[in-house]
Amino acid sequence: MSPRFVISGTDTGIGKTVFAAALTHALKAHYWKPVQSGLAEETDSETVERLGGVPRMRILPEAYRLNMPASPHLSARLDNITIDPALLMPPHTDEPLVIEGAGGLLVPLTDRVLFADIFARWQIPLVLCARTALGTINHTLLSLEALRQRRIPVQGVVFIGDENRENQHIIANLGGVRPLGRLPRLPEMSAEALQQAFARHFNLADFLETPA
Repeated sequence: MSPRFVISGTDTGIGKTVFAAALTHALKAHYWKPVQSGLAEETDSETVERLGGVPRMRILPEAYRLNMPASPHLSARLDNITIDPALLMPPHTDEPLVIEGAGGLLVPLTDRVLFADIFARWQIPLVLCARTALGTINHTLLSLEALRQRRIPVQGVVFIGDENRENQHIIANLGGVRPLGRLPRLPEMSAEALQQAFARHFNLADFLETPA
């Protein structure tokens, strides 16, 4: 089976969509955002298409498109839409697939279901995106505990931001998790710059190994 990954983060706005774009390009994968909250500005699917240089045919349509940029449970309520978690099943593709969640692991999808609950059902290896800055140790270790409590396979952690070797080391050590690399701040955010950064800072083979 072609590799499949879920991309999640320790918080919202940490750059996981940018990383998802880079990984989708590197794997020549399809990309799927199950639930998009916020339609007024560029959506995550559109960002991946633009920054990843991913052909439109490999951007799979969202299951739910919600107007308000908020937690999906609230955004759906404001749109008078009922999200049915049972309908959220990863699309079948013959090529690799990158799936991006919303915000952090414990973001509510409905009033009763968290995104982590969906990931546990899927059992697809998860890549956890984490900041390198102050506060990341606590947020990342808590996220790893939530993943392991639900027996979600963890491919590894991707760090995003300026290098902080101590934070990166202690998270890998105490979290018992494989560090997959670090995506630095890019002075120019373009498809070419992102692809070059991924090639310099990541080894694609690490994403093809069986999760620890």
